[in-house]
Amino acid sequence: MAELTPQDVYLFREGTLYRAYEKLGAHPQTRDGREGTAFAVWAPNAAAVSVVGSFNDWNRTTHPLQPRADQSGIWQGFVPGVGPGALYKYHIRSRFKAA
Repeated sequence: MAELTPQDVYLFREGTLYRAYEKLGAHPQTRDGREGTAFAVWAPNAAAVSVVGSFNDWNRTTHPLQPRADQSGIWQGFVPGVGPGALYKYHIRSRFKAA
């Protein structure tokens, strides 16, 4: 998976990033010689997003994602040591309180 470029974000915002699945989700890759998985999710109303899974005992504080600086609502991060077949979910904390 290639990183999201400014052009990708532009197309995503206008609704024409037709292959968004190549950028968002979970994609195994190597960064700085370390194998792992890159995660990216669109969560525009999130206050915090993290990846939880069997690899971190479903702990929501272990692998937080970071929001992109471009205000796209996309959160992303890289988790070393996580490979294909790993069980995971996104833990998303909303900016809004439930009524």
